[in-house]
Amino acid sequence: MPQRLGQHFLQGPWRHRIFEQMAVRGDQFWLEIGAGRGEMTRELAARAGRVVAVEVDPRLVESLRELQRQAPNLEVVSGDVLALDLSALAGAERVHVYGNIPYYITGPILRHLFAHIHALADIHLVVQLEVAARLTARPGRRDYGFLSVLARFYTTPEFLLRIPPGAFRPAPRVASALVRLRPPGMRAQLAIPNEAEFVDFLARCFEQKRKTLRNNLRSVVGARAEALLAAAGLASNVRAEQLTLEQFAVLFRML
Repeated sequence: MPQRLGQHFLQGPWRHRIFEQMAVRGDQFWLEIGAGRGEMTRELAARAGRVVAVEVDPRLVESLRELQRQAPNLEVVSGDVLALDLSALAGAERVHVYGNIPYYITGPILRHLFAHIHALADIHLVVQLEVAARLTARPGRRDYGFLSVLARFYTTPEFLLRIPPGAFRPAPRVASALVRLRPPGMRAQLAIPNEAEFVDFLARCFEQKRKTLRNNLRSVVGARAEALLAAAGLASNVRAEQLTLEQFAVLFRML
């Protein structure tokens, strides 16, 4: 069992519940991240028009190749999704994404997907419950952080389904959840000229969450941090988790 890769495989009843939420159609192109032994892949291939299944563990790729021989609309990619050019893969189509992703690389996978957001129709991810709470958190909530603003910048995040540890084999130690991330998010109306710099700025704002935003901004603007907050109409002791994306955009433009 490939525990070193953090893989936990969904059991039958829960696979069906997830598919109900995803509403897969025959005219859609689906990308599966971390296809594992192919349980969800088989269902996707039976319902979608085209499926690309990505799996990094070579021991699991062999069983996926066997499934590929039975499903002509399925393509198996052996490797890391972080090395995959999703825009080139999509071509003129828009891709629907599903993944039961290892908890420890949730952040890097999300950033990779968001870098190709123009090619994606939506993203359905099974993640740790704590991560789902962060992805869907609103300003002022305890879970609101960098992952929250990143998800809301690129997509509209939705919490769809709580999944208990017993839904997997082997069972993880934590509960999970299915979330849907649907573009375009706030980026369409904020019209930030340099999105990569804005994302880096957001990361700096949440760098040390227990500190005030003024302290975190000092690494960007030095002693001007307090004057910058005042000019934006914000209190000097405000924390990053209290700000909306619109307020972050105002600060970023003032820089």
